[in-house]
Formats: sequence, structure tokens, C-alpha cells
Amino acid sequence: MKKFKDLFASQKIEDDNFFLIAGPCAIESKEILQETVTHISNICTKLAIPFVFKGSYKKANRSRLDSFTGIGDELAMKLLKEIKEEFNVPITTDVHSVEEAKWVGEIVDVIQIPAFLCRQTELIVAAAKTGKIVNIKKGQFLSAEAMKFAVEKVVQSGNEKVWLTERGTTFGFQDLVVDFRGVPQMQSFGVPVILDCTHSLQQPNQSTGVTGGKPQLIETIAKAGIASGVDGLFIETHPDLSQAKSDGANMLPLDQLEELLTKLVKLRKCVKEIG
Repeated sequence: MKKFKDLFASQKIEDDNFFLIAGPCAIESKEILQETVTHISNICTKLAIPFVFKGSYKKANRSRLDSFTGIGDELAMKLLKEIKEEFNVPITTDVHSVEEAKWVGEIVDVIQIPAFLCRQTELIVAAAKTGKIVNIKKGQFLSAEAMKFAVEKVVQSGNEKVWLTERGTTFGFQDLVVDFRGVPQMQSFGVPVILDCTHSLQQPNQSTGVTGGKPQLIETIAKAGIASGVDGLFIETHPDLSQAKSDGANMLPLDQLEELLTKLVKLRKCVKEIG
């Protein structure tokens, strides 16, 4: 992560630590954002974990038409920008079109490409041309090896700042599995690899039209990710899951984050010592 050190210049970090992308699934209100970023920032400062704050300004791939999609694009991005400035943390959000990539790229530090869109060439090229870090989530339908082409699209567009995120692979119609062999495979492309600990536990295609999940296994997945040598972790978290407007079935309760990260930092040190 040395080439990305400028991203975390304002933070107390440990060179051998993993980095964290964390925040609520969707941007719901400034109060939720402030409470969440304050809590995460304090933990990450204490544990010397580099931290990027995440919030989706728009949920563009809901199963049902009546599902929550956002509070309005401009308002959501305005709130996310205010969080960046108030708390001096790098921010990320996902984009879904060429136009969005250009607009959002003027505000965020890291542009996230959703898993379902990881093969959309025009979108990836537009994100690359912003000059920002491009974090591409591996499609649930793709092998780890296939992600080398997504990396090449960014690099060949003149941007070498690429991250890849593992978020599970479709297993049947209503489950996902994580193949940890993909971590070193994607790292062989010369990019940092992140494990999405919450979306990897989704249970999609439910009869209700609302995605389910297994959040009780977040710690298990995270530990396995650290043991496999991931560079970063992605964890969606919320102060009140019962009131969350998106992905409440997958997120980690905010008050459980410190205990989990404390364990993971200890595990990371063990893994590094073993080599």
C-alpha cells in the first residue's frame, strides 16, 4: 500500500496493517453519517488502521421498484463531501454510468465499480480517466483470473491506481461463497485486493424481493480474509440495523466493530510473523 500512502496522509497508520473501507450501505441522513464516521474513525485511530469512509449515494440495483434507492443524488453527495471535509477522511461511493463517474470523480477519493458492472468498459474507462483510485468489485459471475482484464482497462486508460474487491461468487440462486484462492490470484496482477465481508454473506433472490444475509458469519469471513493475506477489508455498518433503509440483513452493528477489528489486527500481526 506504499504507493497509496498519500490517501491516508492525515491518519495514524501502521504500514503492516490492513486498510478498511467502511460505512453504511446507503446515505440516509447526515446524522447517521456523522455517528458512523465518528465511531469508525476513533476505532481506526486507536488501532492504526488506514480508513476510507463509504456510503452509496444511490442504490441502482434494487430488486423491487418500491425499494429505497436514495435521498436524492445531489443531496447525498453533498452530505458525503461534508463528511470528508469535516472529518478529514478519504471517501468512496459507487457509480453506475459514464456521466456519474465524471461527476462523482470530482468529489471522492476512490470510485467504486459495482460487481454487476465490472465488465462495463465505458464505465471503467470513464472512472479511470478521473485519475482517482478505481476499486472494481469482482462480479459474482466471474473468476478471479478474469479480473485481470478489468485491471488492464484501467491501466491502459492511463491510470495505474486500481484496487480489486472480492465479494463472493454465485452458488446456486440464493447463496454466495468466497473462494480464497482468488486473493493471491488477483494480487498477482500487482494490485491491492480487498475482501467485502458483508456482501459476501448476502443471500440474493429471495421470494420477498429483499436480499437476505448471514451477518453472524462476518467475523468468520473477515478472519479467513486476513489469514489469506488480503490488503484491505470492506465492511458495511450501521448504528441501528432495524432502521437501515438498505442491506440491514447484511451489515455489522456499529457497536460490534471495535471488538472485531481488534481481533483482526492481532490476527494480522500473527500472519505477518508467520510469513
